[in-house]
Amino acid sequence: MELAGLRRDVAFASAEFRLSERKACKLLGADRSSYRYESRPDRNVEVRQALLELARHKPRYGYRRLHAVLCRRGHEVNFIVDGLASGRMVRILSVVDAYTRECLALEADTSLGSGRVTRVLERLIAERGLPESVRSDNGPEFCSRRMLGWAEERKVALVHIQPGKPMQNGHVESFHGRLRDECLNVSWFRTLGDVRRTVANWRDEYNCERPHSSLGYRTPAEFRQALGYAEVETAARFPLPHSLGGGETISTPNLNQRISVMNG
Repeated sequence: MELAGLRRDVAFASAEFRLSERKACKLLGADRSSYRYESRPDRNVEVRQALLELARHKPRYGYRRLHAVLCRRGHEVNFIVDGLASGRMVRILSVVDAYTRECLALEADTSLGSGRVTRVLERLIAERGLPESVRSDNGPEFCSRRMLGWAEERKVALVHIQPGKPMQNGHVESFHGRLRDECLNVSWFRTLGDVRRTVANWRDEYNCERPHSSLGYRTPAEFRQALGYAEVETAARFPLPHSLGGGETISTPNLNQRISVMNG
């Protein structure tokens, strides 16, 4: 549940039914620590600018080398990685349709290898049909033999962006900014389950409630409905020009059934 909505609902339940904060949170299935959490300002503006400047000057550097250089300069950089209260790091794999701007998947775990990536893609193929290509960065999970073998078997082209040029997957990078600013930066996670529930709720909000400026301020779901694909999609209705696309896990202009994949 989005933090502002959570506080609104808890306040309503407390006033309407004369409940304590603890009972109101229990009634709504909300964690009291989440209800009391105070959001922090975005601390990544300077890091993003530094990353863009470094990528322009060092276009041959991959994201790992860029990360190392920024860390040496005193920046805290984790891209789409977050942490639990225990200090354990969590990675998030995102899949976005670059045409409808829908977020098709957000997978959170302590590690995300090529096997996990291909399983997510297989699930999406079953739902949406087979894409012509997959765009990704040069992470080992996307360049592994397993990923290459999967692409060969599925007859899907793998398109890797140039090292140090995240702007080549611009739709995904923009999506990641929204994910970071609107979800991860305003949430506090105690367990991996907390992360998964939070990003799943945010994904629903992003697809069905959040207007998107590039879609004429319609939500991604409304835009897809306007195209005539409002109900459950089946492989029989695909492939179609706007099949898959996404970022930090899958994104790319979908005019030719392409998808892009990135991991964080």
